[in-house]
Amino acid sequence: MTDDDRLARMEERLAALEAAVAVPGAEPGPPPSGRFWALEGLADDAAAMPGGAVVYAGRVTLPTGEEYAWQRTHAADQVRGTGDDDAATAAVLAALGHTVRLRLLREVLTGTRTTAQLAALPGLGTTGQLHHHLRQLTAAGWLRTAARGAYAVPADRVVPLHVVLAAGAA
Repeated sequence: MTDDDRLARMEERLAALEAAVAVPGAEPGPPPSGRFWALEGLADDAAAMPGGAVVYAGRVTLPTGEEYAWQRTHAADQVRGTGDDDAATAAVLAALGHTVRLRLLREVLTGTRTTAQLAALPGLGTTGQLHHHLRQLTAAGWLRTAARGAYAVPADRVVPLHVVLAAGAA
């Protein structure tokens, strides 16, 4: 395979990734007016799904300057599901069920990303405890290793993490 072929394949993969995370029809600026603008936009999707639908979306700019726009729609029946994957769902949610892990995620979102930077923060426990929490978050998919000793919240988890944090604060 030539370098040109490799470059063309990478460009195709990048275009596919950009298309996957793009918010169709999203415009920069304030959201549309009207109290239930999100629900009104969901009406067509929900009408096609027996039992209704749930949507979550967001446009987030992190203190580091990184920008994320993301949305997801699920059939309500699918969300309630059969319970077959309750263990996996519980593991993902359980990873968020500790104050140190929530703080770690907030710190990583704001740009404190290396193990050394995180270990220097007060109140996170010993180095061993820090690594334990980082492993829990990584195993649950809330963090990924960005480089040796550095972490990032995966792009497809930035908005969902904000949604979970907002739901917990409600």
